[in-house]
Amino acid sequence: MRIDILTIFPEMFENVLSSSMLGRAAAKGILEFHAHNIRDYSENKHRNTDDYPFGGGAGMVMLAQPIFDCIDAVTHECGDDTKIRRIVMSPRGKCLTPELAMELAKEDNLLILAGHYEGIDERVMELMDDEVSIGDYVLTGGELPAMVLIDCLSRFIPGVLGSSESTEDESFSGSGLLEYPQYTRPAVFRGREVPAVLLNGNHAEINKWRRQQALIKTKAMRPDLLEKAELTKKDLEFLNRLESETKPE
Repeated sequence: MRIDILTIFPEMFENVLSSSMLGRAAAKGILEFHAHNIRDYSENKHRNTDDYPFGGGAGMVMLAQPIFDCIDAVTHECGDDTKIRRIVMSPRGKCLTPELAMELAKEDNLLILAGHYEGIDERVMELMDDEVSIGDYVLTGGELPAMVLIDCLSRFIPGVLGSSESTEDESFSGSGLLEYPQYTRPAVFRGREVPAVLLNGNHAEINKWRRQQALIKTKAMRPDLLEKAELTKKDLEFLNRLESETKPE
């Protein structure tokens, strides 16, 4: 997959895209990153990329011209006939979910616009295929959300993670539950013991414990997820017992 990022701060992406999982995937040729400085396409001698909003109001708005020209350059570089899915990071966009990340991971070419200032000229937004948000809050720019999106969708691309099973039991994946607790060596640390069931080698019992712990975690921290989770009859029975045990007498 090729990912082109449009930003006025390309240096913010250098370490993130060359480190850890993303760096290894790039080295293997699975991912290809290109960060483009929108300022390089400004026709203004001061390389400005923003101006005051028509109609007044606080803040500045990103200009259409340098972004249009940058998109044209990326399109030409990729090949004018290449299908590129265009995404803009925006707090008004649809929320990033595992389902959306998996959908985007199937694309061959992505263009991600990281906006800044108060907003982006709406004529730019009309060029985009998707507006994506990482949550109901506002940041100073779209660079960090773009990094989150790239990291999230990359995990669903074959070969990026060490094992295809790595995403299956994570929070929000598969069953829709939060992930169960994880432990590693030593079995006892400062008087805190690993649950005995994880040490007995009985995989059926381990799987049962993990499922129940995922249900407990989800009920305690994100009960809203239980409404959409794929629950079995045994899950429902366990939740009912849990509910009755926690009710005050």
